[in-house]
Amino acid sequence: MALLSVPSVLYESPHVVIIDKPAGLPVHPGPSGGPSVEDWFGLLSRRKDGPWLAHRLDTDTSGCLAIALRKQPLLAIQQALATHTATKTYWAIVSGGPQQPQGRITLPLAKVNTPTGWRMVTTDPKGATAATRWTVLGRSDGLCWLELELESGRTHQARVHCAAMGWPILGDSLYGSPHPQGLHLLARSLSLPLSPTINAIAPPRAGMRAALQACGWQEK
Repeated sequence: MALLSVPSVLYESPHVVIIDKPAGLPVHPGPSGGPSVEDWFGLLSRRKDGPWLAHRLDTDTSGCLAIALRKQPLLAIQQALATHTATKTYWAIVSGGPQQPQGRITLPLAKVNTPTGWRMVTTDPKGATAATRWTVLGRSDGLCWLELELESGRTHQARVHCAAMGWPILGDSLYGSPHPQGLHLLARSLSLPLSPTINAIAPPRAGMRAALQACGWQEK
């Protein structure tokens, strides 16, 4: 497959690039081959060291993904994420949805292996602590538009927490049900406390827009 251009760039400096990662594109190469975000690294920088992924997104999640072009900002971003001074917000369309306007989920997350592959569960008391704040942004018949702030960055955290509360994210084939337009989860914004502060906002991908509009979202 020919790689002609870098995915949409939301922020760019000599030190950091934030891209709008498309849904369906993994960040790392997989055992079965196919393109990944790392395939574009040679177009972002020609230095011998780097670039580096500063964090990860699930393959089916679209939106803000930070890539460090230098080692110092990589360490700074990782430190900001570890100390929760960086802010990551997500938009999700969920089935059903909470009754209250906002709240906080605190359920531990643990990885388990099953005959069909691995998944994350909230039922293991020895799981890693995880917390997700949620706010209702809009509603429609049977759907709810949530803003999620992940206080911890566990694998599949948004997906598992929403599913555990009884409102799985639309299109989550692992923790809910498939949808023709895929997983309705967007890494909406990313704020990094570097000097200067970096802020990036990703637009909803085309496949999410119908559900968002049904819940009251209006494109500006």
